[in-house]
Order: sequence, then structure tokens, then C-alpha cells
Amino acid sequence: MAKKSKKQQQSGGTPATVALTAAGVTFTVHAYDHDPSHPSYGEEAAQAMGVSPDRVFKTLVADVDGTLTVAVVPVSGTLDLKALASAVGGKRAAMADPALAERTTGYVRGGISPLGQRKKLPTVLDASADAHPTICVSAGRRGLEVELSPADLATLTDAVLAPVGRG
Repeated sequence: MAKKSKKQQQSGGTPATVALTAAGVTFTVHAYDHDPSHPSYGEEAAQAMGVSPDRVFKTLVADVDGTLTVAVVPVSGTLDLKALASAVGGKRAAMADPALAERTTGYVRGGISPLGQRKKLPTVLDASADAHPTICVSAGRRGLEVELSPADLATLTDAVLAPVGRG
């Protein structure tokens, strides 16, 4: 799914936006000029869009007992690895090797989207997402976010909702 057709390349769509369009989900794309020197991709996105960091979620890839697993948590906090392992019935979690995460998802670090990944991975969406009518996640490249309802994101990724973020 991460490879784009010629039509997708010409239209500028990413696998994430293509997946959203194909699913018929309502979403908004937010583009901004990415600053490579910014220390946090997520905080940069929140600032650039003028959105509370509690509504902008980062996509992290972890290894839970040998299985790559996606965690989607607010950029204002951190991932609780123990809670992530528990949410998917595992015992131990550690952050995945960045190169492996990029190869598996088809996206680059700082632009990994929970949507349209090359290989669909188990996904956990932090329960705090439910407090918002819409949240923003990466659209598949640095400087591009999609805003959609947490329910649509959970449905499209088959995500488990669990408290895996720490404020």
C-alpha cells in the first residue's frame, strides 16, 4: 500500500490520504512548512496548525514481545510502554528500531502515519483521543497532517482504545 500509483504521485496524495479517501471518511488535510531543525515533529505540527498539543497525536512503533505494534499518543506526552504491552496482551515492550519501523510502515520517521501503512500492524490509540471531536495524525510525510474523528481512526486501523499515553 505504501507504493503510490502514478495518479497518486501526480495528485500529491500519500497512502494515508488515499486510504481515507477510499474509505469515504471525512477528513481535513493540514500542510505546513516543516523545519528540520525543530526538536519535536509533533510539537512543530501543533504550533504550525495552531492546535492544542493534546489534539495532535504522534505515531510510534514499538516491539511488543517480538511483534511490531503502533501506538498513537498525544504529542504533549510520552508513551507508557508497560501500558502498551498490557493493552495488546503482551508482557514487554520497547521502542522499535527506527529503520525497521520505516521499512515496515513505508513511511519515514517523523512522518509515520497510523493509516495506509505498507504492513498493517496492531494499533493502540490512547484513550484520551475520545475527549476530542477530532484529532490530528501524520498524513504520511513531515509537514502534512490529517484531522479526523478518533472513532474513524480507530475503525480504519482496527485500534484498541487504551490509556497508553503519559501526560
